[in-house]
Amino acid sequence: MSHNTFGHLFRVTTWGESHGPALGCVVDGCPPGVQLTEADIQPWLDRRRPGQGKFVTQRQEPDAVRILSGVFGDERTDGQVTTGTPISMMIENVDQRSRDYSEIASAFRPGHADYAYFAKYGVRDYRGGGRQSARETAARVAAGAVARKILEGVTIRGAVVQIGPHAVDPARIDFGVTGDNEFWAPDPGIVPVWTEHLEKVRKAGSSTGAVVAVEATGVPAGWGAPLYAKLDAELAAALMSINAAKGVEIGAGFAAAALSGEENADEMRMGNDGPLFLSNQAGGVLGGISTGQPVTARVAFKPTSSILSPRRSIDEAGEEIELRTKGRHDPCVGIRAVPVVEAMTACVLADAFLRHRAQLGRAAFAPPRG
Repeated sequence: MSHNTFGHLFRVTTWGESHGPALGCVVDGCPPGVQLTEADIQPWLDRRRPGQGKFVTQRQEPDAVRILSGVFGDERTDGQVTTGTPISMMIENVDQRSRDYSEIASAFRPGHADYAYFAKYGVRDYRGGGRQSARETAARVAAGAVARKILEGVTIRGAVVQIGPHAVDPARIDFGVTGDNEFWAPDPGIVPVWTEHLEKVRKAGSSTGAVVAVEATGVPAGWGAPLYAKLDAELAAALMSINAAKGVEIGAGFAAAALSGEENADEMRMGNDGPLFLSNQAGGVLGGISTGQPVTARVAFKPTSSILSPRRSIDEAGEEIELRTKGRHDPCVGIRAVPVVEAMTACVLADAFLRHRAQLGRAAFAPPRG
């Protein structure tokens, strides 16, 4: 039981390694009749693709996706649609440089999963981290593209809101401008600050952490469950499963601990189209169930563990060593994590939608209206 699958009705299994011939995923539970082609998936993978700026890994991968099963289309149908059977997708690896890792074949990189993986399995693929590599997230992005096709009316947008100690002023966050710069910054004014910081980090052979925010609008009230299928709990678990993620906040998150009851309470009034919330400290989820407000979360990513700076460690023989990690690595993994955070959010919401529909159908309770 290797735990390579997540989701309940919308289930995703990823497979493959960083330096293997290919990686991919199998999406099971997608309803039939959803229009889906490789052209629907590729734009999302292009957003995550490496080598698109000097502050990300220079590994050159086209990340071209192939749909191997689960769709059908001919002259009798309105384009290619899902069949209700498992959708298998494959992305070939074309720019592996395994020799970059030959010097650390038996060494454990501090801060990396090398030691923990070896302690569990007794064997590990040292080339780029193997299954532990963030390269696996390309498959998640492909699955997220399928999930978005199910989420009619839901918009999911992510942004980097902090790199190192430099955070965006919350009052200046605009998810609509994140695609206009290489940092996914929701405030263009922060770009020169981040550029200067990352230049110093890169030249020092080091790395830095980041915080990614995500917002899903158009989620209706009622998705999720009160106890063991809480929407916020499942979202937090999915986001924490992303490589290098070390913390997740929903809504106000840890800042809620400093608020008073009055400040934390999302007061309500009656609007023209139903309840109107005066704030969103809860992040769109109360008691594990969506409220109809935007679902918001933040994910903290640690600095990249593979760095050029010498660090003390040990090897598989128990010998004390000092090592440097060569190769092509992101000085800040949080930058390319934005499409991954969006994809995992989409998968969780698609699963919640299908479970909600299975339990309540279209006769779900309608909230009061004015």
